[in-house]
Amino acid sequence: MAVAETQLYAKVSNKHRSKSTSALLESLLTKGFTAHIAQKALAATGQKTVEDAAKWLHSHCNDPSLDDPIPQEYALYLCPTGRLHNHLQEFWKESKRQCGKNRAHEVFPHITLCDFFTCEDQKVELLYDTLKRVGDSFSQCFPPSVSLSLHSSTSYLGFFIGDSHANMLKEFAMAFSSEASALADCHVKPCLKQLHLTLAHKFYPHHQKTLEQLAKCINPGETCQWVAALYSRDMRFVHYQTLKALFQYKPQNIDELMINAGDFIYVDPTQQSDVSEGWVIGTSHRTGCRGFLPENYTERANESDTWVKHREYVFVTTSRFFTQTEKEPSVKLNGEVHNPSMSRSVTNVLSLQNATLRRGVLVMRHGETVDQVFGKSWLQQCLTADGKYYRPDLNFPSTLPKRKDSVKHFEYDPPLSCCGIFQSRLIGEALLDQEVTVSYVYSSPTLRCIQTAQHILQGLKLDQKVKIRVEPGLFEWTKWEASRVIPNFMTVTELTNASYKMDTSYRGNFPLSSLVPSESYEEYVSRSSAVINQIITACPSKGKGVILIVGHGSSLSSFTRPLIGLPARDSSDFAQVVRKVSFVLFCFVFFQQE
Repeated sequence: MAVAETQLYAKVSNKHRSKSTSALLESLLTKGFTAHIAQKALAATGQKTVEDAAKWLHSHCNDPSLDDPIPQEYALYLCPTGRLHNHLQEFWKESKRQCGKNRAHEVFPHITLCDFFTCEDQKVELLYDTLKRVGDSFSQCFPPSVSLSLHSSTSYLGFFIGDSHANMLKEFAMAFSSEASALADCHVKPCLKQLHLTLAHKFYPHHQKTLEQLAKCINPGETCQWVAALYSRDMRFVHYQTLKALFQYKPQNIDELMINAGDFIYVDPTQQSDVSEGWVIGTSHRTGCRGFLPENYTERANESDTWVKHREYVFVTTSRFFTQTEKEPSVKLNGEVHNPSMSRSVTNVLSLQNATLRRGVLVMRHGETVDQVFGKSWLQQCLTADGKYYRPDLNFPSTLPKRKDSVKHFEYDPPLSCCGIFQSRLIGEALLDQEVTVSYVYSSPTLRCIQTAQHILQGLKLDQKVKIRVEPGLFEWTKWEASRVIPNFMTVTELTNASYKMDTSYRGNFPLSSLVPSESYEEYVSRSSAVINQIITACPSKGKGVILIVGHGSSLSSFTRPLIGLPARDSSDFAQVVRKVSFVLFCFVFFQQE
């Protein structure tokens, strides 16, 4: 294809073919829909046509969450098309037939450029504009073929991207992330680790050889056109199973769900224990309604079946572009940051100059946990048939602490991953470098928070001097607790026996029995304000030193705002703020010296 033809084709391919978002919104407003509901419908349908959005609104007329200000989550993927895509789809089909379904089957073939992030419905169009601008700026240097090399381990099989091409893709992701974050006021995290295209993940080890043989039939140099695509999903159902209805079911009782063949249903596995055998309780993707339905009317679907493609940028290349990029020096990133969130947190420590001369409170979120890395079913992945713990991945902890009751209680009280342990200890070392003196440590009763506190103290070289005080009142908003009940936490005695440095004489301001499941937002705000003020009062005001509080993502807002005289955030804003809080991120509040 001639260069002029290629450039023309790229312009046509990447041009928006539908009406502008503002025109779509105006059309819905003239039909009588309110602005925020119309914007929600447009975001849920990819902002393509008025007809799609209107159909969605009519289907969701009985959706109890229709007025909730919950945005979609978005991700930027680089997806192959053409012959390579066809071969990958054939691998998907054959690997599933011969070895059964694994984690990779949940999503179509792709390279993750920016992982899922939230964006307010009214600002989604800014993401489209960003994708177009950044795509245009990188179109000239995009290679005609992406270097792919096969990599295999006992739990992973896929193609790794060659360094030179990976660096270019990371620059593209960083450019999109930077501009989208600034324009749409959202936190977009580019993928800066080893870029890869997954073929199989979390499969049985004895299937490795079969999967490798199937993968070797794929020619990574096959003709391919790459597309940067922006997808969205419903953030409320990220950890749910997705079912697909095989038949229509008409409700016989008021608490049953109406489904049509082809409907997708979100099912929370943790809420099925009290459901009658042969039935499940779920939420319809089509209507947003919730109810019981017969399980044998459904089959398992893929996670990405309910995702919506919003916009895509087609990279059209020629050999001329390849020659140019071969001659141009590759632009290296300032180091390959494997955890940008953690790096920012450590960097923020540099602002704590002369902290030893001032007294304050450092409120921190715990480190990375195993359930965040390996999913809610992490415990099933690391238990043998007779219930013994083993380490299926190096990011699992080497052991689990002993507890008197069932090991199954760890499901809702998960430990830190090995990366989470490293994060916590590194934060402690950074505080030590800045000569920050910690005099008191309070922790939420969750294992992840206690472990974070322990490893921070080790990094500070204070683990033999400062003891951890377990304060149940520091637990997160119970409405967000997945188990719908207060988890069964390890006791202080069990923690002490497991070599955690606990203050056994401390008695919490809020006993565990005072925590109520599904408390209201007002109750949570009141509890948070009361407990932080009681902690400050209990610690001597004279002298130096910092009070370290290890809690949850919600803690950074709910515990610091009362200290500086600010009212609690509105509940609609609170969830969005909390979602942006990364692991081991902290807020430092200084007190005036008396």
